[in-house]
Amino acid sequence: MGMEADVAALALPRPLRHWAEATFHALIQPADGPAVDFTQPAGEAALAAPDSIAWQVFRNPVALFIGGVAAVILELAEPRVRAGVWNHTSFRTDPVRRLQRTGLAAMVTVYGARSGAEAMIARVGRAHEAVRGHTEAGLPYRADDPLLLDWVQATACFGFLTAYCRFVRPLPLPAQDRFYAEAMPAARLYGATGAPASSAGMEACFNAMRPRLEPSPVLSEFLTIMQQAPILPLGLRPLQRMMVRGAVAITPGWAQALLGLEDRLQPWEAWLLRQTGRMADRVLLESSPAVQACHRLGLPPRILLAHRAGMER
Repeated sequence: MGMEADVAALALPRPLRHWAEATFHALIQPADGPAVDFTQPAGEAALAAPDSIAWQVFRNPVALFIGGVAAVILELAEPRVRAGVWNHTSFRTDPVRRLQRTGLAAMVTVYGARSGAEAMIARVGRAHEAVRGHTEAGLPYRADDPLLLDWVQATACFGFLTAYCRFVRPLPLPAQDRFYAEAMPAARLYGATGAPASSAGMEACFNAMRPRLEPSPVLSEFLTIMQQAPILPLGLRPLQRMMVRGAVAITPGWAQALLGLEDRLQPWEAWLLRQTGRMADRVLLESSPAVQACHRLGLPPRILLAHRAGMER
């Protein structure tokens, strides 16, 4: 544990740091949307505490990308969620902007000042009220259905946590349970009042939802979009495609079989993703919401490395 507490930040050469700052900013900040200043208002706490597992997991871009794609795979397997996402969002027509908005919402939920996070979540809830319709099979759906909100919350937690454990560093079961429990205050604000609060609860959720899941051509379309959309800079597109394969790889085996997915991640690719994820875990970017939130709370950003020790318990 002492060694973890003494982990030093990885110093990047200035040109590489500037490039990394710009790349990370572009991932979570839509060009046509208002910028979020995570340093304000000074002193106001977030929904999650600085020493939480969430503050560690969500600051790692490798875990975020891989976990986010895995979460959407599982969400799209539920026909009502699939209809809501595919018919009422810009995923097909403007995937980059949609991903930026989703990423920014996650950052605000975890690192933003509580007042700003609560206001944003309320806006999302009001938008969900207008999303309703019928699936191709005639099933009615509405985006504010608590059952569907629970599934979206559950798959997000599962995706991000599993990606972190697989491609950054493994966490013991108590730390994994903490991650699910920490998400509950935000989940309740989103309306996901029955979302799992532990790893065992996640397994129960999988067992309950499994009969409702089904394959769809939309899944293949989604994965193709994620591989081909200009999400990362041109030089990192091979890594982008590799991370999409990593997302399929962390999807539960039973879900891969049910959905007709194939784990094509090669051992050397898994190794490279782990090295990239571990390196990213030691980088503290000034533009990242985690570092900015530290400044808002008057905390030195290095605590983000020191608090890694608490994740081992």
